Amino acid sequence: MVDEVRAGLIGRGEPLKGAELTVTSKSFTEQLILGAIMGIAFEAAGAEVLDRTGIQGSIGSREAVRKGDADAGYEYTGTAWITYLGRSEPITDPREQWEAVRAADAKNGVTWLAPSALNNTYALAMNQDNHKKYRTNTLSDVAALAKSDPDAVTLCVEVEFANRADGLRGMQQEYGMSVPTKNITQMDTGIIYTQAAKGSCAYGEVFTTDGRIKSMNLVVMDDDKKFFPNYNAAPMINSKTLQKWPAIAEVLDPITKKLNNAVAQDLNAKVDVEGEDPHQVALDWMMAEGFVK
Repeated sequence: MVDEVRAGLIGRGEPLKGAELTVTSKSFTEQLILGAIMGIAFEAAGAEVLDRTGIQGSIGSREAVRKGDADAGYEYTGTAWITYLGRSEPITDPREQWEAVRAADAKNGVTWLAPSALNNTYALAMNQDNHKKYRTNTLSDVAALAKSDPDAVTLCVEVEFANRADGLRGMQQEYGMSVPTKNITQMDTGIIYTQAAKGSCAYGEVFTTDGRIKSMNLVVMDDDKKFFPNYNAAPMINSKTLQKWPAIAEVLDPITKKLNNAVAQDLNAKVDVEGEDPHQVALDWMMAEGFVK
């Protein structure tokens, strides 16, 4: 990374001067933005930063940090707990979920820093017209509607969501929701938002930090029974790197505290809706927040 940035609210005194740090991420929009945010923070604190963001799939970026091929990246607590650590039961409380991940992953040479409020989890969303028509605000409301008017509840979902235990099957079981198979259409992620906005399906499966929720004016149903796992973004650092450069924690902590779903939706929309470059979106936000100059 070759951004001409100086310390603002973070990185004063260049506590990472002399460090050569490799930042990684997965390949979807939010991860590219978070990876850039982390790299820019390290640059402002004096480090030389190698950009290895945009790795395909979940496992690649995680393994890079675990093995020491990369030093750090933002990762999600739920993904770590379920996918990397192989636990089948997510923990309902977000802080307890993070603490459990941090304790378990320490044995793998990976240290988790304090988490953000950004929670990129599953949800169902509908357009404004259907919201006025059906007046559902929670998943319990959707379950009740499915019972009273079975034809009203039509779903657009991804193939993965349709088959995951923490997806459609588990959600229906938890809420006592019975949606006929003929009312469920499987499709690619991007198309779901468009179809839900059009009203082609009453409810679309969405990710809570996706910028298209805001740009398409969709209404998200509250997961009132807290079924879906917590996917809070937090810095995942190679433990040896953190031992050598402990200032990484103080550099990242103020940034992580600022990250929430509203911020993520705005940043993601700049890329997915307005077509901006993820790295530039990250840099603009870091400067607007005063983290760097």
